[in-house]
Amino acid sequence: MDQITFHYDTVLSDVHLLLPNSRHLMARLNSVGQPVFISRFRILWDGAKQHTCDLGSPCGGEELDRDTQEESGRGDARGSETVADAGADGGVDRGEDGEEDRGEDGEEDRGEDGGVDRGEDGEDRVEDGEEDRGEDGEVEPPLDEDGDLEVPRRPRQRLPERDRDMVYPIILSQARREEEEEEEEEEKCPRDVIRIEHTMATPLEDVGKQVWRGAFLLADLILSQPTTFRGATVLELGAGTGLTSIVMATVAKTVYCTDVGEDLLSMCQKNVTLNRHLMEPAGGEVRVRLLDWLRHDLCTDADAEFGWTEDEVADLHDNTTIIIAADVCYDDDLTDALFRTLYRICNNLRLPCTTYLSIEKRLNFTLRHMDISCEAYNHFRHCLCEMQELRDGRTCFTVEQVTPSFPQCLLYERIEQLELWKVTAVPV
Repeated sequence: MDQITFHYDTVLSDVHLLLPNSRHLMARLNSVGQPVFISRFRILWDGAKQHTCDLGSPCGGEELDRDTQEESGRGDARGSETVADAGADGGVDRGEDGEEDRGEDGEEDRGEDGGVDRGEDGEDRVEDGEEDRGEDGEVEPPLDEDGDLEVPRRPRQRLPERDRDMVYPIILSQARREEEEEEEEEEKCPRDVIRIEHTMATPLEDVGKQVWRGAFLLADLILSQPTTFRGATVLELGAGTGLTSIVMATVAKTVYCTDVGEDLLSMCQKNVTLNRHLMEPAGGEVRVRLLDWLRHDLCTDADAEFGWTEDEVADLHDNTTIIIAADVCYDDDLTDALFRTLYRICNNLRLPCTTYLSIEKRLNFTLRHMDISCEAYNHFRHCLCEMQELRDGRTCFTVEQVTPSFPQCLLYERIEQLELWKVTAVPV
């Protein structure tokens, strides 16, 4: 599964594409036949950004640190051996006083006739004590038969060939794991590692099943400013894999993690279960629920797996003070639906609410403009301006951009195209 097949409508997140030397281990197939992978993302405390878990790596935090120290120790030992070999095999020998060991006359050892004596590597020696010079006295560079510059190279050491076992493709059927096995796996996972099930290289309509940098940016904000969200009731719109909601539940009281699509919501619920070890110490709770931006009401059908109860709807309207959405504005129609949903929910809230929106400016060359443009981002900014200028007598909206100067707590590339916006809604 390391080789990813791209089609004309394939979209792949940079989070999965730019992870070097990582193994992509498939965990299962989802209900629509897409391969599901497991990634491990370590929360970096105190700027320890060098310690990370690779994608699909089974190692825990302690094992990773130990391996890093062992590898560093081996590197130091190799460096010491190299210095010792240099002194024994032709390097500059130093005496007891720390000075270089030279000949009787204080110069480097040369041949009998003064020429520089070289090793037995096939290179030419200068036996007459003088270098080849041209008629004008300058040194002539060595040339081959065609007149090209001939550069002597050090012979490469041939590495021993390693026998590799043959790999035969087989079809695996994964049985359903027992609850005891899942609990045992959770105990092995360190408290600073987030495990996320996701897909890769999906069509545009399934991009919510991947992990995106905008989710990491919001997670950094939450982890670096926990007092802002502590004990709050939070609503996430377009949660996708649920990574941001899981991080939010480490400080918030209740997080309503919402999206559309039964398969996506099932994956999100699975990720919540995988990361209970992060949320339980703080007492936070994540509730995965269906929220369709194209509908004007919440799904309260009792038969729906991810439907809302009447008590949850009342709790949402009475106690919600934070709304988050991570990198969900990539289509103009969906962006319009997002802002309509945001406006409708804010008008139904009893308390003032603050919304944090992360977005990545994606540059594309368009034939219509014959230039590089960011149409999805431009439409997002247009919707922000309209919301700030809105005067309906019910809610006053204030929009401001947040400078991402807070620490980076997860390993990803925080590029300058990543932006964070803050929308404050206050009932009039």
